[in-house]
Amino acid sequence: MSKLITFVGVSGVGKTTLAKALALTGDYATGLEQHAERPFQNLFDKDKRYALPNQVDYLLLRAEQERILRADPRPALIDGGLDVDFHGFARLFHARGYLSDAEFDLCKRLYAQLRLALPMPDLVIYLTASEKVIHERLAKRDRVNIATSSDAGMLKKYLEEWLETLSITKVLRFDVSTESMDYKNLLREIKRELKSREIYKGQK
Repeated sequence: MSKLITFVGVSGVGKTTLAKALALTGDYATGLEQHAERPFQNLFDKDKRYALPNQVDYLLLRAEQERILRADPRPALIDGGLDVDFHGFARLFHARGYLSDAEFDLCKRLYAQLRLALPMPDLVIYLTASEKVIHERLAKRDRVNIATSSDAGMLKKYLEEWLETLSITKVLRFDVSTESMDYKNLLREIKRELKSREIYKGQK
């Protein structure tokens, strides 16, 4: 079974950008967000009544990605992922009133069953940035933002509550507020960590 590395953090912090940048440094499999392809994403953006099908679709997508990535012989990178979609976004949407108590419970039950069938990621890379940086990055996006800069504080709180349940040896934390968008310095540090943990040895 291949090793799985997941990048977590609030919307706009750079999870997908960093995952793609790291993938270019070696032979990795990747599982990335599919905003344009998801059937409920744009519907949810316009009508919050689509929150439940959107969350169920994402939980299933992320579980499917993990299953495929674990079967790939290469170490794998995923941006966000199953745990972020439940512990972060499902909790956020429940708090915002987009998911009813019963709908949130359905997401919780689905997540629990999916996670029971799939091992936890081998390494979680947690990215943070200042409010100003998050706001600027979200403003530059040319795609749907289902969580806005005003959601960042609540989303961060929920993610950190989940991260507190994990072994500290499984989590790397980086503040990327001052990182250039090519992540040159951060990539060097992450690659050292992956090598020392014997997750990936053959980087360029």
